[in-house]
Amino acid sequence: MGNKKLQVWLPLLFSVVLIAGMFFGYKMNKGGSAKGFFQSSKPSSLQEALDLIRTKYVDPVSTDSLQGGAIQEMMSKLDPHSVYFPPVELKAVNEDLAGNFDGIGVEFNVFSDTVNVVYVVPGGPSDQAGLQIGDKIVAVNDSTLVGVSLARIKEFIRGERGSVATLKLVRNGKEQMINVKRGSIPVPSIDAAYMIDKTTGYIKLNKFTENSYEEFMEAMENLQKQGLKELIYDLRGNGGGYMNEAIEMADEFLDGDKLVVYTEGVHTKKKEYRCKRPGLFEKGKLVILIDELSASASEVLAGALQDWDRAIIVGRRSFGKGLVQEQYQLSDGSALRLTVARYYSPLGRSIQRPYDKGKKVYMDEIWERYSNGEALYADSNKIHNGREYKTPSGHIVFGGGGIMPDFFVPIDTSTYPISINKLFTSGSFNSFVYTYYLQHRKEIDQYSSAADYAEHFGKFDQLWNEFVQYAAARDSVNLVLLTARQKETLQRRLEAFLGRFRWRNTGYFQVLNHEDAVIAKAMEEIKK
Repeated sequence: MGNKKLQVWLPLLFSVVLIAGMFFGYKMNKGGSAKGFFQSSKPSSLQEALDLIRTKYVDPVSTDSLQGGAIQEMMSKLDPHSVYFPPVELKAVNEDLAGNFDGIGVEFNVFSDTVNVVYVVPGGPSDQAGLQIGDKIVAVNDSTLVGVSLARIKEFIRGERGSVATLKLVRNGKEQMINVKRGSIPVPSIDAAYMIDKTTGYIKLNKFTENSYEEFMEAMENLQKQGLKELIYDLRGNGGGYMNEAIEMADEFLDGDKLVVYTEGVHTKKKEYRCKRPGLFEKGKLVILIDELSASASEVLAGALQDWDRAIIVGRRSFGKGLVQEQYQLSDGSALRLTVARYYSPLGRSIQRPYDKGKKVYMDEIWERYSNGEALYADSNKIHNGREYKTPSGHIVFGGGGIMPDFFVPIDTSTYPISINKLFTSGSFNSFVYTYYLQHRKEIDQYSSAADYAEHFGKFDQLWNEFVQYAAARDSVNLVLLTARQKETLQRRLEAFLGRFRWRNTGYFQVLNHEDAVIAKAMEEIKK
């Protein structure tokens, strides 16, 4: 039943996990250089082999690629989170957690092989140059973007800070040229921060970047000005990042000099991380939301708060990644992101899942949570077979496979009905919402805020009827056959995506959270 409906989005989910499995939990420290570790005058057998290939092999060959492949093979014999990054990949990987990148400051989608501007960063380079939502970028510096892959489009648009991108635009059917001086573009790690009601705040964090703690403090202070007394902190889908950012946040919730986490490894001495100062929110009711994609730094934060009975954890079992990586730069511009320690919660829990059967089995365990019913039934969770620990209040928690929530909420199997999968995979859904927004922008802009929009949007019938016609004409999908529940779910998603064009992720989440069973459970516990 539910398993069939899950088939639509599980492949996407799994690909996200595979990617995230390479990145989350990245470096407790800023890392270092590998120089000094390899100063033996005697060449290794690997170096001897490479030298022989370079000087004796019959055909021309890139020894750099051979060396990279050899390192990749070595890393594959370690844990699933120790990774080698060749020079060509390293910049993008580092940008993922930097909290910014160099570019022109637009968000775009590709519809019908054409780059469409769907968002312009306020005050950014493109905003200053006059770009608008709805513009089509057809070329950058004489290089066409029409029919080009997404990766190549990003290469053309991004560039060094201070360099100039000459854009050929189509606006209202007319071509024009605009010069944009590239600059540093912030990438917020907080998707949304708003008041659900007069006393309950909500914050959604997507990853732990270099700027996350600063963003978190700004969001908290803003919510406190609005009357914050209880907080729902949403870490679902948050694959982690900088552990120190999670520690700083934990310090805002825990009092005294409580232990937040400690790390230890064969070559790394035990190191404790404790609270250092009075926190911003040590007393108010706190709920942390987690799911199977909440990992590493997310688990550090959730685990510490659960161990100290400071927060109620709601959702589903977290990923189970308790390894700490540091990054080491290699002489050719590549890098190793190497696991150097394990982290342990205040009670001594290791959150790390077993990985002794290899990376594939390790990652496939996420699949098993759906096939074995764990995502649907609390009593199917394997973690209940792990070692038990007791919190100060006597609450039993478990180690050895992620954070188990205090209150389990099953996955909603009606979210992505198979019959509409084609609308998402073809891009038709996004294309329709984007076009609808451009056509009805004045109506949507009349709402005073995302909250006003989420509460009072009254165009459901018009929006739905137009989408039904569009889906039938574009992809031959008959939405009339949907069940009432499926229709309601899809309508809500249409409204959420529409709100995102005007109020970004705040608009998106304020709409979707109205029907979110996990948030409903969180609110139920907060109001007890």
